[in-house]
Amino acid sequence: MTTITLEEPVSRAELWSGRILSGLVTLFLLFDGAIKLVPLPVVTETLDQMGYGASDAMARALGLITLLCTVLYILPPTSFVGAILLTGYLGGAIASHVRIGSPLFSHVLFGLYLGLMLWGGLWLRDRRLRALLPLSR
Repeated sequence: MTTITLEEPVSRAELWSGRILSGLVTLFLLFDGAIKLVPLPVVTETLDQMGYGASDAMARALGLITLLCTVLYILPPTSFVGAILLTGYLGGAIASHVRIGSPLFSHVLFGLYLGLMLWGGLWLRDRRLRALLPLSR
């Protein structure tokens, strides 16, 4: 079994793969947070369908939380904290979709897909996370 040290640099391919994965998740979450801040009618209608009521205030609060957690994820010193907070946020979305009986692969598991991309991108680009969670090669 190989040992990962913090002095070992991340390869260019791994670094760019991680940046691309993290970038895709970041772009989606920034868009998602922005449409909730406005809030667009589709957001309030969806909140109502999920049983939370068609509240502009709720949509704006969720948008602000999404954006703040995403900014924490983007910044390297706070990327772990952002990833943990976003994982909780996505878990809440999954639970909400399970509660109302949404389709499994397109709605319920979408938060899981984003979470895997989020953590996968961070794992690929950050040596500290690799030292904490080593995966055998």
